[in-house]
Amino acid sequence: MIGSVIALAYLRDVTVPPDSPHLSQPMLRTSARVALVASGRVLLFSGADPAAPGDSFWFTVGGGVEPGETLRSAATRELREETGHAIADNALVGPVWRRHAHFRLDGRRYESDEWFFVAHWHERPEPAIDTAGFTSLEVATIHTHHWWSEHELRTTDATVYPLQLAELLPEVLAADWDGQCRSIE
Repeated sequence: MIGSVIALAYLRDVTVPPDSPHLSQPMLRTSARVALVASGRVLLFSGADPAAPGDSFWFTVGGGVEPGETLRSAATRELREETGHAIADNALVGPVWRRHAHFRLDGRRYESDEWFFVAHWHERPEPAIDTAGFTSLEVATIHTHHWWSEHELRTTDATVYPLQLAELLPEVLAADWDGQCRSIE
């Protein structure tokens, strides 16, 4: 694609701006994500890139690690900001999974190294979700949330990240982590 953009620019004698999404390097980002589980279900948010609002997808709580944060402290901060629920860093299990992802959001390309933790909510029912801590970008891109069962994940036609969540969920629900961090998609 880059070659065709450069060739097109050459043939038409136009200048390709240096901040063109075709030429720009992806923004490197480390992310801490949380699979919040309660009552046999996992919390996922649904959202879409403002540049492609028809392409929605579901994903776990989480976001970028800020300077000076550990993965674990970033995960608990993101959980608090996105759900309204605070937990201690040591209440997280993991990281249980690691995913390397490439994606576009709000006109930028990202290359993200994502580390997933698990948080168990032991009270019933599932906790109410308070999104008052969302950033302006999250408000613009996240539409709703849902507590997904393993069955729902296995039978949905929706795009869900991580892709293997339906297969990974039983081990998470059983609270039977073996201490190994697995690479996932």
